[in-house]
Amino acid sequence: MVEKSLTQLDFKKLTRRKFTPSPVAWEDQVLYFMMLDRFSDGREQGYRDNNGQEVSSGVTLPFQPGDAGNAVQTEADSIGWREAGGRWVGGTLKGLQSKIGYLQRLGVTAIWISPIFRQAAYLETYHGYGIQNFLDVDPHFGTRQDLKDLVRVAHSHGIYVILDIILNHSGNVFDYAPDRYWMPLVGGGYFDSRWDGGRYSPKGFHDAAGSPSLPFAPLDLKKFPQAWPNGAIWPAEFQDPATFSCLGHITNWDYPPEYLGGDFFDLKDINLGSGEIDSYQPSAALFSLIEVYKFWIAYADIDGFRVDTVKHMDPGAARFLSSTIHEFAQSIGKENFYLIGEITGGRDNAFVILEETGLDAALGIDDIPQRIEYMVKGYSNPKDYFDLFRNSLLVQKDSHIWFRNKVVTLFDDHDQVRKGNYKARFCAGDPSYRKLLLNALALNVTTLGIPCIYYGSEQGFDGQGDSDRYIREAMFGGEFGAFRTRQRHFFNEDQGVYKELAKILALRRQKIVLRRGRQYLAQISGDGQNFGYPYVMGGQMKSVVAWERQFDALQMLAAMNTDPDQPRSAWVEIDTDVKNLTCLYSSDPAQIGLQATPQMTGGRWAVNLTLPAAGFALYE
Repeated sequence: MVEKSLTQLDFKKLTRRKFTPSPVAWEDQVLYFMMLDRFSDGREQGYRDNNGQEVSSGVTLPFQPGDAGNAVQTEADSIGWREAGGRWVGGTLKGLQSKIGYLQRLGVTAIWISPIFRQAAYLETYHGYGIQNFLDVDPHFGTRQDLKDLVRVAHSHGIYVILDIILNHSGNVFDYAPDRYWMPLVGGGYFDSRWDGGRYSPKGFHDAAGSPSLPFAPLDLKKFPQAWPNGAIWPAEFQDPATFSCLGHITNWDYPPEYLGGDFFDLKDINLGSGEIDSYQPSAALFSLIEVYKFWIAYADIDGFRVDTVKHMDPGAARFLSSTIHEFAQSIGKENFYLIGEITGGRDNAFVILEETGLDAALGIDDIPQRIEYMVKGYSNPKDYFDLFRNSLLVQKDSHIWFRNKVVTLFDDHDQVRKGNYKARFCAGDPSYRKLLLNALALNVTTLGIPCIYYGSEQGFDGQGDSDRYIREAMFGGEFGAFRTRQRHFFNEDQGVYKELAKILALRRQKIVLRRGRQYLAQISGDGQNFGYPYVMGGQMKSVVAWERQFDALQMLAAMNTDPDQPRSAWVEIDTDVKNLTCLYSSDPAQIGLQATPQMTGGRWAVNLTLPAAGFALYE
């Protein structure tokens, strides 16, 4: 039974069991983020199950290269495929549970799942950010028990579970009765409820069909039985009119009063409280949200939260969330429950928010994704990326601060705000980018930060277009599969990038220096005499790029070749304490086990490395 009120929650009963302890260090983990609706429906055949056995049942066949474009053979087909991408496609919690083995064998140790909560029934909010019931799982995804089962299976395979949560807003659960900003249309017009600092009057809560036919007030189900389960908002505490700011939608995304209090498009802003951070007064709605998310931790044994749209929340609200959730998690044995904030607005702002609020890490702050992508493709200088992780005074501390566990790093994601109106995965466009994909993944998982892989990247997804949907392809096929396909799945463990990344992640698990060590971009030389950092020349850098990781007395050297077509050689400066370097991994298997002997050249110790086209290697 799904509770209709927070007063029905029994935390004593919920916490009367043993919970999975938190990881000692989150920088040891490898995250994998999926849009749940786009990941798996559990109906595939020809993949390996959680025990490694091939599945012969199911109806969706594995993708073969000749299948590319099978959904866009005619213009009518193309239209149908594109339209399918804007609707629910069919991924479920049970489907994800069936692929835990696929993720474990890749080397994933934590999954970040897009929001699973019940959505407004009349909308196609497959992404999960339009919540109508904070205490229930959307039936498109399954049931609350399905979530609990998924977490149990994930934990049994050594994988933690992070839920995407929202405090800033609910779904589109009511309509305004706007009285200003007339927008004329042919044959009529409408009032546009845009933010101007003044409140708008609501018409009423939506019923299941999306009509504002329910009173904008706490609802008596005897009088309005149609409000449950798909009408208004639940639990009942959120039906208090004071829950919502009612200030209209944001048009200026850079003006703090507007982006803090306005609606995120048609998603309705929740009033979280008021005041400066040190004297913040949480609202009743914020207290209720805390109870909601404590419930999900206790109910399903969740290990962390990714907190959506932190920029749009008061810092005081974020601090209140951080302190209360951490305390609750610690009370049940999760000492290192992680809160990862989506913090936009620049690098300085992200670190200030982390320091002030107690959130544990920021997601892909500033231009980390762009610098990973463009460095690997040879369009930006490596130093620009590595300098993001230098010792920093941004948090007003004079000691050495290494943000190895403060930043979640990634290069593909589900909305790519940084790219504006045209979205494109790493592999989109020039065919050479697919050759360089392993380098991007390898860079992400062997440099500082908590690495996160966006679903489908390990299979080379190449979606692009003028909408988010094109970078949210269905991994299981359906009507909106990757590579412009339908009814083909992509859980291929024999595919080259998957196999090679699994080898690199296996080494990451074995070598603490790759997870927690400091890092230094290495200077290189073509002639062994003149050294310097690699940089873009003539519009593109085709070069060996190398970096050292150091942890106590341990040292490793990583190197990649940004030339997708030709081998490259270079002298690479190394630490003077290194004797011989042994190749532990190379995309050219013939190099594995070979030694590179340091030589004094150009006044410094260096090794001469040759990497294959688009190659990556690790030396110890």
